[in-house]
Amino acid sequence: MKRFALPKTCLLRKTREYNLVYQKGRRLRGTGFALIFLANALPHSRLGISVPGKTGSAVRRNRIKRLFRETFRLHRQIFPASSDIVVTVRPEFSLTGMDAVRTAVNRLTGRPEQSHAQL
Repeated sequence: MKRFALPKTCLLRKTREYNLVYQKGRRLRGTGFALIFLANALPHSRLGISVPGKTGSAVRRNRIKRLFRETFRLHRQIFPASSDIVVTVRPEFSLTGMDAVRTAVNRLTGRPEQSHAQL
């Protein structure tokens, strides 16, 4: 069961890692969220998610984080490769499902999607 999990090595965990991406990263703005990314020296990308309290209740904020983590886990090819990525969510965020999040990220990055059959 663990082999399908998102390893902690694929997550940004320290404040200084977030700060570096915020300071030096490139921003792509979408509807209700933005992707900030900075190339890293690792063979894989790492994800961090920032959802402010103004976005809603803890239940809503945690759901948003789960949607982005799961989208990253299943569709890494649509995110910038070998980068540290921070997703910043604004209070007007309204995407309700993983497919909507995947489509919005894909539209933002312009990366080609692969179907599950190609994976």
